[in-house]
Amino acid sequence: MRIPLTWLREYAQVPAGATAEDVMAELVKVGFEEEDVHRPLDSISGPIVVGQVLSLVKEPQTNGKTINWCSVRVVPEGASQALDIDGIDPSGVQGIVCGAHNFEVGDKVVVTLPGAVLPGDFRITPRKTYGHVSAGMIASVRELGMGEEHDGILVLSTLGLDPELGTDALELLGLTDSAAEINVTPDRGYVFSIRGAAREYAHATGTPFTDPAALVSVTAATGPGFPVRLDDNAPIYGLPGCDRFVARTVHGINPAAPTPTWMSSRLRLAGMRSISLPVDISNYVMLELGQPLHFYDADKLSGGIVVRRASGGETLETLDGKVRTLDAEDLLITDGSGAIGVAGVMGGASTEVTAATTTVLIEAAHFEEVSIARSRRRHKLPSEASKRFERGVDWNVADKAAQRAVNLLVELAGGTEDTTGTDAGTAPAPVTVFLPAGFTSARIGIDFPPEQIVASLEDLGGVVETVDGGWNVTAPSWRHDLVTPEDLTEEVARLVGYDLIPATLPVAPPGRGYSRTQQQRRRVVQALADFGLTEVLAYPFVSKAANDTFGVTEAGAGRSAVKLANPLSEEFGYLRTSMLPGLIETAKRNHSRGFHDLALFESGLVFLPSGTFGTASIPPLGIKPSDDVLDALYDGIPYQPLTIGALFTGMDSPAAPGHTPRAWDWADAIDAARLVADVAGVDLVVEQGTHQAFHPGRAAVLKLRSGEVVGHAGELHPKLLAEQHLPARTVAMEINAEKVFDAAADVIVAKPISTFPVATQDVALVVPAEIPAAAVLETLREGAGALLEDVALFDEYQGAAIPDGSKSLAFGLRFRAMDRTLTADEASAARASAVALAAERFGATQR
Repeated sequence: MRIPLTWLREYAQVPAGATAEDVMAELVKVGFEEEDVHRPLDSISGPIVVGQVLSLVKEPQTNGKTINWCSVRVVPEGASQALDIDGIDPSGVQGIVCGAHNFEVGDKVVVTLPGAVLPGDFRITPRKTYGHVSAGMIASVRELGMGEEHDGILVLSTLGLDPELGTDALELLGLTDSAAEINVTPDRGYVFSIRGAAREYAHATGTPFTDPAALVSVTAATGPGFPVRLDDNAPIYGLPGCDRFVARTVHGINPAAPTPTWMSSRLRLAGMRSISLPVDISNYVMLELGQPLHFYDADKLSGGIVVRRASGGETLETLDGKVRTLDAEDLLITDGSGAIGVAGVMGGASTEVTAATTTVLIEAAHFEEVSIARSRRRHKLPSEASKRFERGVDWNVADKAAQRAVNLLVELAGGTEDTTGTDAGTAPAPVTVFLPAGFTSARIGIDFPPEQIVASLEDLGGVVETVDGGWNVTAPSWRHDLVTPEDLTEEVARLVGYDLIPATLPVAPPGRGYSRTQQQRRRVVQALADFGLTEVLAYPFVSKAANDTFGVTEAGAGRSAVKLANPLSEEFGYLRTSMLPGLIETAKRNHSRGFHDLALFESGLVFLPSGTFGTASIPPLGIKPSDDVLDALYDGIPYQPLTIGALFTGMDSPAAPGHTPRAWDWADAIDAARLVADVAGVDLVVEQGTHQAFHPGRAAVLKLRSGEVVGHAGELHPKLLAEQHLPARTVAMEINAEKVFDAAADVIVAKPISTFPVATQDVALVVPAEIPAAAVLETLREGAGALLEDVALFDEYQGAAIPDGSKSLAFGLRFRAMDRTLTADEASAARASAVALAAERFGATQR
C-alpha cells in the first residue's frame, strides 16, 4: 500500500517535517513492513515553471520532420527573470525548439529551463539544434515522470489549470509530495486505504485520528432508487455472496471534465494512473475509504440489477476486452441483458463509463471474501477491488463511500445528485469474543493492568463489556480477523508495544560505568525533568535564517555553519548552531494543536565549525589510516559541544480552585540555567546582556566565575515571537553544558552545616543606575569575608528620594560561624566591610 503523505496528513497528525521514512518507521511499530519510498523530487529538480507560448514558427527540415521554433514567456507580463542561471534569458522570454504539434500560441505549458534535471538524469542545458539555440524544453507528461502517455506536450488547460506564468510547475502538478509504501499482511486488509493507514499511524504515535468516513454526511433518500435484488441461490459455506448493495445515481455529468491535479497526483503516488474523471473518482474513494466502487453508464443498463450466481455456459466480456466463460460458483452483477460484471473483481464492457457518459450509477457493495478470491483465481483476473474484498471490507462504509463519490461527481464533474437511493441487504451479526482476565498477560509474558487491556481494545475500535471473569469484546466492523482471544491478545501487545515484550539476554561483562560527562548529563537532565520541564528531541536541521538569528549575538556578525550536501529539505539545509530553533518549532507545533502552556528542554549537540573544515586526505578502503591522516580527519570535524536549551510559554501550572497560575517569565529561564550549573557544582554568574534573539531589556548573559560566557537567558525578542506566531513574553535559555561540566570539580564535596544560629542584617545601597545588581552582590559577598553564608537581592527602587540616574538596591545578608554564635558586633563589622568595598568600587552610599 502506497501512502501519499499529504493525503495521510488530512486524517492523521503527521508532523510537517516528517518524511516517508519517518511514517514507515512509525508503522513498523504496529506490525507493518517497510517496502519503499516514492519521491518524485528524487529524480526531478531545478527551474521547472509555467510558461506561455508567445509565437510559433513551423520550420520544415530536410529529414522530412517539421519543428516548431517557439518563443515562450516564463515570467509574468512586465516582470523580469529573477533566476541568474546560464542560458536563462533575463527578459523572461526563452527561445525553444519543440517537435510536438498539439499546442498553439497562447497555450500555457510546462517549461524546463536550463539547470533542470528530469527523470533518467536528463539535464537541461542550452543546445544548438535545427539552426537555433534551444534554451530549455517544453515538457510532456512522460518527460515529467507523470505517466507513459506521450501524445505531445502537456497543455495545462487540458487539466483545467490556468496558473500565473512563472509558477513552480512541480508544486502545481503535485510532484513535491512523497509516498511511503508498506507491506500489508492478509489479515489487515483495512490498511489498503488511507483510512486504515491513518488509523494505524494514530495507534503508533498516540495521536488523534480523524475518520474520513465520519466526515461524510449521507443524504437521506427521498424514495427508492435504482432497483436492486440480491438473489444468491448457492452461497458458499452458507454465507450470502452479497449482503449489502448501495446504489446511487448522478445525472448530467460533464464527460470532458478534467481530473484535478491534486487527485491525479495522489493517485499516481498511490500507484494508479489517471484515466478519466469518473474512473479516477472511483479509484480515489476506494483508496481513501477502502471500499471498492464500480460506476455504470446508467443509460446502458437494461432493467434492474440482480446479484446472483452464474448459469452454466454464461459468458461475459470484461473491461479488459476478454470474453470469459463463467463458472456456476461465480457471483455476478446482472441486468435484463445478462451478466454485466463479475462481482468484486471486474465490470463488464457493455456498461462501461465512456467519454459519452452523462448519467452514472454508483455501486458500493459488500461481498463475501471466499467467493471473490475463488473467482479472481479462476479467471486469473487480479484487481484492486478483489485485493480488498478478499481481505474483508467494512460493511458499514458502503453508503459513506457511495455518498463521497456522489459529492465528488457533483463538485468536479458538474453532475446533479439523485436524491433517491438504494440500500439493499441485511447487516451481519457483530462478532463478540470473550477474553478471560489474565489470558493476555499469560500469553505475552507481561503483567498488563486490566485498564490497559480495556483501553487498548477500545482504542482499536472495539466495544468492551466487563463481565465475570474477563471481558466480552465486540470487534469493529473493519476487523474481520478478530475472532479468538489470541487475536485480541496480539492486538493488545501490538498497541502497547512489541518492544515491551521481555527477552532474556546474556549478562554483559562488568564495565567501568558511566563516564564523568555521562553522569553529569544524566543528573542535569533528571533535574530539569524534576523541575517540571518536558524533554523533547528536535531535528538538528535548521534554516540559514535560524542560524543567523540564534548562532551569533549581534545581527550581521560572522558565523559559519555546516551545510548539508543532501538535506531532507532545502529549507532546512544546515546543521544547527543553537538548540533554540528546534525548541521553537516544537512549541509552534504544540501551539497549533492547542497546547499552550509549555516548559520544554532539549540536551544535544550543536555544530560550530571554525578554522579547517573537512580534509582532502580521505584514506582509501582497506588501508589503515596513518596517525597524521587521522589527526587531519579529526581536525576537520566541527566543534560539537553538548548544549542544553529550554523554552517556556504560557502558564506555569493549570488553574484550580484557590490557585491562580503564574505566567512564565525571564526569571524562570534564568532559574533553569542556574539549576544546570548547581547540579554540576558550578557557580554561575548572571549579568544583564544583549542578544539579537532576546528582548533588548530582558536578557541575561551567563558566565562562569572565570568570566567565560557560557550562554544566554531571558525573554525572546517580540519581533521574533511575532514572526514565529508564538505568544508574547515567551522566554528561553541556552547554556553550553560542556563548558559548565569542564569547570566542575571532579568530586562535589558537600559543605558542612553549622549548628549555630544565624545573624541577619539588611543593607540598602544607592548606586549609579547602570551598575548591574549582580556586580554589587558579588562585591558584597567578597567584602563580607568568610562569615557571610548567603546574600540575596530583595528590592530595587528608583523614584522619590533617589537621585536621578541612580537606583537603590536592598540586600539581605546572612552571617554564621562554624564554631560559635556570632555577636552583633561581628556581624555588623562584616557588613560594614562589605559596604566599604561596594563604596570603593561603585561609589555606593547607604540609604
